[in-house]
Amino acid sequence: MWHDAAVAELVFYAGTMDCGKSTLALQTDHNHSSRGRAGLVFTRLDRAGQSVLSSRLGLSVPAIEVGDDFDFRRHVVDTLSAGNRVDYVICDEAQFYTTDQVEQLARIVDELAIDVFAFGIMTDFRTRLFPGSARLVELSDRVQVLQVEALCWCGSRAIHNARTVGGEMTTEGDQVLVGDVSGRQGADEQQAPVAYEVLCRRHYRAGLTAKRAGVEHISREPLPFDPA
Repeated sequence: MWHDAAVAELVFYAGTMDCGKSTLALQTDHNHSSRGRAGLVFTRLDRAGQSVLSSRLGLSVPAIEVGDDFDFRRHVVDTLSAGNRVDYVICDEAQFYTTDQVEQLARIVDELAIDVFAFGIMTDFRTRLFPGSARLVELSDRVQVLQVEALCWCGSRAIHNARTVGGEMTTEGDQVLVGDVSGRQGADEQQAPVAYEVLCRRHYRAGLTAKRAGVEHISREPLPFDPA
């Protein structure tokens, strides 16, 4: 569906880990680009490394890496000034954006009439809203909760993202944490690797991870950030 200049939108697609947000970001980019629309793709701290938007299904596209000092509006204006079209913007891992950057995304929609589609996790491993996600909820024209439900090891709907150290849940540490995506410890390291696991509320409150429950967890892949 095409948007007139007057109805460009800022849309926030939110969910937990394993709900397919990056897959949807890739699909959204494909759908728009295949119909002749020109877009820009941004991400931050993707599991596959810098300057790439990837999904657990193995799909990926090149992306522009976002740092704390990145100015979305300036980048889009510079792109337009260089004679390039920008019809839409894809923003993955939007929970890691600063509140100022979310403001910039809203200005892109309102002042430049460009659609912005943001994808991110709502809350961190302590069940607290990420600042970027909170501001997106406040400013977005629409907030879409993703319909693909992540599942706890018990089979119930998972609504919390737990940080684990050696399979044991922890609520300590920085909100954003870059981990070992290989899941291996260095030869001299004594610390257990940091990973993440989705849990239902009951098992999150009990701190009962798949390892503690004696269940073989489906996804052992640690993430290169503190998902929330």
